[in-house]
Amino acid sequence: MAEQDIILSVQGLQKRIRRKQIIHDVSFEVRKGEIFGFLGPNGSGKTTTIRMLVDLIKPTAGTVRVGGYDVQRQPEQALRHIGCIVENPELYPYLTGWENLEHFARMLPDVDQARIAEVVGVVGMEQRIMDKVSTYSLGMRQRLGIAQALLGRPKLLILDEPTNGLDPKGIKELREFIRMLAGQGMSLFISSHLLSEIQLMCDRVAIISRGRVLAVGGVDELVSQAGGYVLWQVNDSAAAAALLGADTRVEMIGEREHAIDETILTALPGALVTKVDEADLPAVLRQLVEAGLEVIGMQKVSPSLEELFLKLTEGEGID
Repeated sequence: MAEQDIILSVQGLQKRIRRKQIIHDVSFEVRKGEIFGFLGPNGSGKTTTIRMLVDLIKPTAGTVRVGGYDVQRQPEQALRHIGCIVENPELYPYLTGWENLEHFARMLPDVDQARIAEVVGVVGMEQRIMDKVSTYSLGMRQRLGIAQALLGRPKLLILDEPTNGLDPKGIKELREFIRMLAGQGMSLFISSHLLSEIQLMCDRVAIISRGRVLAVGGVDELVSQAGGYVLWQVNDSAAAAALLGADTRVEMIGEREHAIDETILTALPGALVTKVDEADLPAVLRQLVEAGLEVIGMQKVSPSLEELFLKLTEGEGID
């Protein structure tokens, strides 16, 4: 990939506080126009990493480059390309939404009233922007915070746990809004501990645990690494289970050993859950038929990002 297509490059990032190593050799890249997920449980080092990305704390080692500029050596040029909300948006509740944006606009070059009106339109707050922030829902405060982050026309928008506290409707609206921004060519870096949201929202993801990045890649690519399941619905489940259990090409999976969506299992009542290499599927199916069993249904089920995470972290908890 050409260097100009990479908006954020993080290489060998480390952070030590006193004698404790908090962040260990973290490396990843964010491309132009993509939604990049930064996934890990609370306390895994996500927010510490983000604070180093935006020069709020200094790394012990490693480099962060934004738009080709080194955040440590050229902070003004680098940070000009970033809009960021770390944890909760910092807003003045006694001011209106518009007054909040005017206040922040004064700190930025070339941000006039027209630009404020433009970002208000982008986040869809035209009807409420003249109301005091104290009257806003959490979802509206989040939108206003994003509008604030967009004022300086950033190339990269960093959101730290943006769905925290939002109800399902607010999460869905935020997800659609983030996709809309990416569709306009902006890069988005989304930190979250919510596996389902990262899987629905992001193009690529870095998985972090205890300050270390365990995997980086496309969501589908990483999910495929966890291996899939094959569900068998057979007229005689007991006989099929005995036959499959004796086949070295087949791994039988117990009820508590998988995280398959209940709606899938409901659609295939009594299904046997197995792991089988795709190349062996025809032979395994033929074996069942030749044994006189009637195969009513066979379905391949992809694993979730949750299963990959648990596999990589050896069971460390995440929502």
